[in-house]
Amino acid sequence: MSIKTSPLPLKERLRQELANPVMRTAIANAQDLLNAKRDAAFAELGDFAKWRETAGAIRSHVLENLDFYLNRFAERAAAAGAHVYFAGDAAAATAYGLQILRDKKAAKAVKSKSMVTEEIGLNRLLEEAGVEVVETDLGEYLLQIDDLDKPSHIVVPALHKDRERFREVLAAKKGYTGDSVPENLTRFVRQLIRKDFLEADVGITGCNFAVAETGTVTLVTNEGNGRFVTTVPKIQLVFMGMERLVPTFAELDIIFSVLARSAVGAKLTSYMSLITGPRGPQDADGPEELHIIIVDNGRSRVLASEFGEVLRCIRCGTCMLECPAYRHISGHGYGTLYPGPLGLALVPVLAGYEDYGEITKICSLCGACSQVCPVEVPLYEFIFEHRRIIAEERRLDVGENFLMGLYGAVIGNSKLYRMATRLAHFSALAPRAGPLAQWTATRELPAIPKTRFRDWFAARGKKGNLP
Repeated sequence: MSIKTSPLPLKERLRQELANPVMRTAIANAQDLLNAKRDAAFAELGDFAKWRETAGAIRSHVLENLDFYLNRFAERAAAAGAHVYFAGDAAAATAYGLQILRDKKAAKAVKSKSMVTEEIGLNRLLEEAGVEVVETDLGEYLLQIDDLDKPSHIVVPALHKDRERFREVLAAKKGYTGDSVPENLTRFVRQLIRKDFLEADVGITGCNFAVAETGTVTLVTNEGNGRFVTTVPKIQLVFMGMERLVPTFAELDIIFSVLARSAVGAKLTSYMSLITGPRGPQDADGPEELHIIIVDNGRSRVLASEFGEVLRCIRCGTCMLECPAYRHISGHGYGTLYPGPLGLALVPVLAGYEDYGEITKICSLCGACSQVCPVEVPLYEFIFEHRRIIAEERRLDVGENFLMGLYGAVIGNSKLYRMATRLAHFSALAPRAGPLAQWTATRELPAIPKTRFRDWFAARGKKGNLP
């Protein structure tokens, strides 16, 4: 499972990101812009609470009946001419895809943006096998040529970079000589990628949602690259998370109505592609073969856990745009492919506390993520529950375990508690080092009165001053 995006430990990642003013400015500007657009889009739609409730109910219904809808989708997709493969883990998913490319002697593949292919490490394995992989989403393309940088947001992958960085990368890697005007940058990249579309043997996409009733896979994009990836190459591979289903087009309409508004503050996406089977005799374009790889990769474990509702997520990324911690450290500070509140809720149960329990510390527990989620995933509650489990299972580091154990001993013993409260006002004399060093470097410890409340209260009672 390739969800780790940095080898650095948590504290080093945070220091690195906090020291990056360009990234912090880019993230802050994007948050302010997209949050305002999202609020306006939902205000125009009206009754946000009802839309959230309905969309959340659809996602819950699918998860509660996932085996039924998966089987129905597979049957209908196969009937339409698609090849459907269930992959239990990343290794199975990548092996299936790699075998198809080998059988077809494919030398080049073009990709539309896909988080699940990032999750299973598809690009690296294909390139190791000698297949050139070209990301065709503008943001993903720029990250790919910028020393294989990783996405910092699940919808806007290059959110942490500004246009000047894009200009520098294109100049250094592709010979670009123009300015940093977005239209000019885009025009230059479009000319480069156009040749790749025509030369590619295989097109690779993700799947926003699949319609069980018809065996249809859907792709929503704001760039035309998705259309080229799904129509020009003779072979198309679709990698789909197993939970990405809706029963019918009626439910798809509701989900897409909230997805576009939550993700980018738009009424609808620029391009919506609905693909049912490969190209037929009456079709002018489209793939001759369509392979749909349905990926589990830990999702069954998540579904069976107490955190199963996190799979309701529609991958809009709005929780990240609302998060104050994400604002300052971007997605890279989390060190995982799925950052922000979604990552904190999902990754520890998807990939284990051993490697990913520590990231749950990157949260102020303000609860804003739960309030804006368009399908009512209780993200804040899940993050808090992860913290509880980590503490109770003694998964904290040695220092934290010692301090928490000491605190528990004091708070659970009346004599020790009385002694500690009598001595508390001496905390102002404590050295600004040791375990409190990081806090006291930028904060003043509050002054604690010499007289405890219980002593003051008892004294007033003796003097008859109580009502």
